[in-house]
Amino acid sequence: MSRMHYVVTGGTGFIGSRVVARLLARDPAAEVSVLVRRGSLQHFERLSSKWGPRAKPLVGDLTEPGLGLGDDLGTADHVVHCAAIYDMTAPEGIQRAANVEGTRAVIDLTRRLGATLHHVSSIAVAGDFRGEYTEDDFDVGQYLPTPYHQTKFEAEALVRAEHGLRTRIYRPAVVVGDSRTGEMDKADGPYYFFPILAKLAALPGFTPMVLPDTGRTNIVPVDFVVDAMVHLMHIPDSDGRTFHLTAPKTIGLRGIYRGVAKAAGLPPLVGSLPGAAVSPVLKATGRAKIVRNMAATQLGVPAEILDVVDLAPTFVADRTTAALARTGIEVPEFASYAPKLWRYWAQNLDPDRARRDDPDGPLVGRHVIITGASSGIGRASAIAVAQRGATVFALARNAAALDDLISEIRADGGDAHAFTCDVTNSGSVDHTVMDILGRFGHVDYLVNNAGRSIRRSVSASTDRLHDYERVMAVNYFGAVRMVLALLPHWQERRFGHVVNVSSAGVQANSPKYSAYLPTKAALDAFSDVVGTETLSDHITFTNIHMPLVSTPMIAPSRRLNPVPPITAEHAAAMVVRGLIEKPSRIDTPLGTLADLGTYFTPRLSRRVLHQLYLGYPDSAAARGEAADEPIRERVPRKPSRAARTVRVPRPVKRAVRAIPGVHW
Repeated sequence: MSRMHYVVTGGTGFIGSRVVARLLARDPAAEVSVLVRRGSLQHFERLSSKWGPRAKPLVGDLTEPGLGLGDDLGTADHVVHCAAIYDMTAPEGIQRAANVEGTRAVIDLTRRLGATLHHVSSIAVAGDFRGEYTEDDFDVGQYLPTPYHQTKFEAEALVRAEHGLRTRIYRPAVVVGDSRTGEMDKADGPYYFFPILAKLAALPGFTPMVLPDTGRTNIVPVDFVVDAMVHLMHIPDSDGRTFHLTAPKTIGLRGIYRGVAKAAGLPPLVGSLPGAAVSPVLKATGRAKIVRNMAATQLGVPAEILDVVDLAPTFVADRTTAALARTGIEVPEFASYAPKLWRYWAQNLDPDRARRDDPDGPLVGRHVIITGASSGIGRASAIAVAQRGATVFALARNAAALDDLISEIRADGGDAHAFTCDVTNSGSVDHTVMDILGRFGHVDYLVNNAGRSIRRSVSASTDRLHDYERVMAVNYFGAVRMVLALLPHWQERRFGHVVNVSSAGVQANSPKYSAYLPTKAALDAFSDVVGTETLSDHITFTNIHMPLVSTPMIAPSRRLNPVPPITAEHAAAMVVRGLIEKPSRIDTPLGTLADLGTYFTPRLSRRVLHQLYLGYPDSAAARGEAADEPIRERVPRKPSRAARTVRVPRPVKRAVRAIPGVHW
């Protein structure tokens, strides 16, 4: 007897990988070729370590002509077409390329191999048909409400049109995790409502809950789908038939609530609202629909889901039920495995899980990138953050200084890693971020500290445009590069926070910093704008309007600044606060005073600043003179009364912090 040979598309996916494992377990002599994209070979290798040598990669791509395969393919007994875009929120073009054109290419491959095609379709082909939809039904005049419904319908139509090809079609319902382990690869279907239920779990246990009788759908666990499909593939005389892999009963939001209530710690469900109460929301149009979609997005529910939240057809699976009789393969009651689904989701898929602080401390276990970490604020921040249990990724151009920092942190029991990176170079930033993510899996926080400062009068800068360009390259574009490189990762994790080391000079419009302060102002504005766009993704920003800090960066100015500097350790404490509390901005009393002066006494503010400009001259370096040349201009022995460090009583600090947006 010849060895059975299968070709499986989508074999590294959620359903397909389990089909491969089941086929190999069913027949100890079987071989399975898995169509896999070159970029997914590493994932295949991880799976094949469990499958063994009888699973072999077939490098190709569902969206390429001929699947990107050569001519010498040999023969196969079965082609199992699991690959598709199962995401209802994906763009139509992507869905069409994979679901329709990909199926067309798989049909051609099946014909070349002389095999039987097993096509994984979906109950979505029934669209909004109201009534019983049997396994023999297909085009019954139904409306297909989304590109997903449309492309799955067209893909099945292609298979049905191939009369000279042996085919079998399987229509799974909404597939959830494994009924034995709860394992699932992504949030889909009923999982979209789990974040809302998790928020309800925070209510007191005695809170009576009332939910609408809506959201009815048909749910099946992945292990049933795989076991049923592999069995149906091998029963005789079934070519040309369609099988519904569906549950006998639909389940609604109230049933899902009851199923997970105990595991999730939800309040008791005491009643229901009539479906008519939420019908205006689900059927909203025009501006009302826009508002509805905005609210849904804030709750983590894709707006597209609300248009198809209630399943219209009733699926009849008489053929499948008869074929599976006496096999022990049946759909378990949802309540029997719902707690396992919830627990797996809470531990592995909950979009809020990345935002939960460790009980031992808010920075314990966090991954924090700090740029400009070789000295000054960056170095002190790296030490302070590591002392609080975070893993620090220290970035700078000075490799030797980074090595000294890492050694000091590790000697103190902390965890830190050095990465030589030039934030003014896009290639360097992209490579560093990819390296960190590849080695450590994720990044929680970014501290944009790398900076360059120039203190020079504009009258001495008229032939020095390059000063403005090079400061902007580091302070603004360097920080933006880091944010853009991490943004897709954070959007996927639905969590990220950026702390920008800005300057109190932005509030004060300090003279002689015309090259430096506009870069910080630009970064403030960038963060404020982007923060309004990423709020639903839980990606937030803190701008610290840092006072003058005693670091190597201000050394050329020596005593030529009107306020005394704080220590790098003091500045690091502000950075730590920004990471933990995540306010939109952290100011200083003097910075707030300067802000108020700009708004309420602008003329007086300008005069005071001009006097500071006259009283605190350019440094020797700024004038292009030898650094050790004595300063000829008169320098005040101590800061003026208005410029001294302001010590604010604690009650005043509390009152100021109570003002939204003002944080000292």
